[in-house]
Amino acid sequence: MALDIIQLILALLLTGAILMQSGGAGLGSIFGGDGGINRTKRGAEKKLHEITVALAILFLGIALVNVLS
Repeated sequence: MALDIIQLILALLLTGAILMQSGGAGLGSIFGGDGGINRTKRGAEKKLHEITVALAILFLGIALVNVLS
């Protein structure tokens, strides 16, 4: 029960973190157009990316524990 609540909270946080990231990949990149812009993440954008990765890893770990238990 507690793992389910933790997983739900992580899912909401992960969704929010993904939605907060700047939309650098628009519809043009889906069809092969890259826009010709190559940038690196800096500052708050880099921190948000790191938080998103950490939340994704935690979510995956909790999901695996839920499945195996």
